[in-house]
Amino acid sequence: MEILNDIWNGFCDVMGYLWENSDLVAFVILAAIAIAAALYVVTAKETVHSAFYLALVFVCVAVTYFFLEAEFIGVIQMLVYVGAITILFAFSIMLTRRYIMRNEGDSNE
Repeated sequence: MEILNDIWNGFCDVMGYLWENSDLVAFVILAAIAIAAALYVVTAKETVHSAFYLALVFVCVAVTYFFLEAEFIGVIQMLVYVGAITILFAFSIMLTRRYIMRNEGDSNE
């Protein structure tokens, strides 16, 4: 019974620490999302998906600026990078994409 009491007290201590440092928990979750999205940027097979994962990374960086209480830089990050650069990437990918199709009579040569 003593070991269950120790486990419960340890669990309560951890939850109390997490409750007091909720900004740390939110930052760690945001950093994990940003890292996962950055990995998807370089591993995605579709280039359009890669551009939108890049937008997610930019949004995570902007929210990180809000955590650092630099709201102006966070808003500029959202407007310039997410709003302009990413959309420019997406439109340029969509407009310059070319599909090379083979006719049914073509050989593999």
